[in-house]
Amino acid sequence: MKFAIITHVPHLKENDRLYAYAPYVREMNLWIENVDEVLLVAPTTELQPNAIHLPYEEEVRLMEIPGFNAIGLKAKLSALLKMPKLIRVIYKAMREADHIHLRCPGNVGLLGCFVQILFPKTPKTAKYAGNWDPKSKQPFSYKVQRWILSNTFLTKNMQVLVYGNWPNQTKNIRPFFTATYREHDKKPVILRTLEGKIKLLFAGTLAEGKRPLYAVQLAEKLIRQGFDVHLEFFGDGKERSILQEYIAKNNLENSIFLRGNQTKENLQKAYEESHFLLLPSKSEGWPKVVAEAMFWGCVPISSQVSCVADMLDYGTRGLLLEMNLEQDCENMAALLKAPEEYKNKAEKAVLWSRRYTLDYFESEIKSLLKNI
Repeated sequence: MKFAIITHVPHLKENDRLYAYAPYVREMNLWIENVDEVLLVAPTTELQPNAIHLPYEEEVRLMEIPGFNAIGLKAKLSALLKMPKLIRVIYKAMREADHIHLRCPGNVGLLGCFVQILFPKTPKTAKYAGNWDPKSKQPFSYKVQRWILSNTFLTKNMQVLVYGNWPNQTKNIRPFFTATYREHDKKPVILRTLEGKIKLLFAGTLAEGKRPLYAVQLAEKLIRQGFDVHLEFFGDGKERSILQEYIAKNNLENSIFLRGNQTKENLQKAYEESHFLLLPSKSEGWPKVVAEAMFWGCVPISSQVSCVADMLDYGTRGLLLEMNLEQDCENMAALLKAPEEYKNKAEKAVLWSRRYTLDYFESEIKSLLKNI
C-alpha cells in the first residue's frame, strides 16, 4: 500500500533523517508500519531537532511544500502565490496513493480537503486533531474543513477520526482517541497525599492559547492563602518572557519554575511526582497531557474545552475550571482540604486512562487501514 500523508506539521532534516514534533511522529510511526511506501506532503524548517522532536522509524518520501499562513495581508498574498505549487504537489501525492491520510485542522489540511474530492474512489482517513465540538468558536477555515469532511456527497470513502462523542454526526465521523503508553508501561502508581508540598505541573507550549499565565495566577492565589504550592512549567514558547516578568515582579521565584522543553522520560517522572496537572487552555482536541497525567495518578485541572469534560467524567476524575480566577482558586483550595476526594479522583483517573494504550490504538489503526 502506498500511503500519502498530507500535513501542515513542519519537518526538520538532519543526517539524512526526517524529524518532526515527537507526539505527531510517534502516532504516524504506528500508521506507517502497516504500509509499504509513504509519501509525505509537508513543509520543512531550517531549525535543528531538539528534545521535542523525533525521527520517523521507516523511510518516507518527502514531497516538500512551502510553509504558509493567511494571517495579515502580506501573508495572504504570499500564500496566494504559493497556491499553484501547493495544490500541484498535493494532487500528485493523492494521485499516486492507495490510501490518503489528511491531518486536520490546518492550512495544508484545508487544501487537502478540497483536493481529495477529486479522488472519490481512493480509500481515505482524516485525523481531526482539533476541537470537533459543533458549538465551539473556531476559525472560519476550521469550520470549512469540518463541513467538507462531514459532507458525504463531497467526501467519499473516508473515515474521519474525531475526539469525543457528538450528536447528529454523519456516518463517516468516528469517535477516536490518542495514546502515549503501552500495556507494559503500566507499573504500579503510588498515589500522592496532600501533606506537605503540593506539586502542580503545566506541560505544553507556552503560548497565549494555552493560558500559562492563568496557571501562574492560580498558583499565586493558593500561595497567598498559605498553601505550600510549587508549580513547574515543562515547555517553551512566546509567553515565556511574560511569565518570567510576572514571576519576578510578584516574588514567586521560589515557588514557580520554568524548566523549558523536556524529554518524554523527564515528563513522565514529573507526572509521577506531581499532584495536579494544570491545563487552562482555550482550544484542544484530545489533550494528551491530560490522559498522560491521569495514567500516572496526576489529577488534571482543566478548562472545559473539546472532549475534556467527558475525559474527566464531568469532575469525578479531575477538576473542571470555570475560568474565573476567584472561583477556580476556591474550588482548588476545597479539593486540597479533601484528601479522600482527591484520592478518589486520582484512582478513577488511573483506571480510565489506562484503557487507552498504544497497543489498543495500534489495533484500531490496523482495523482502519484494513477495512476501508
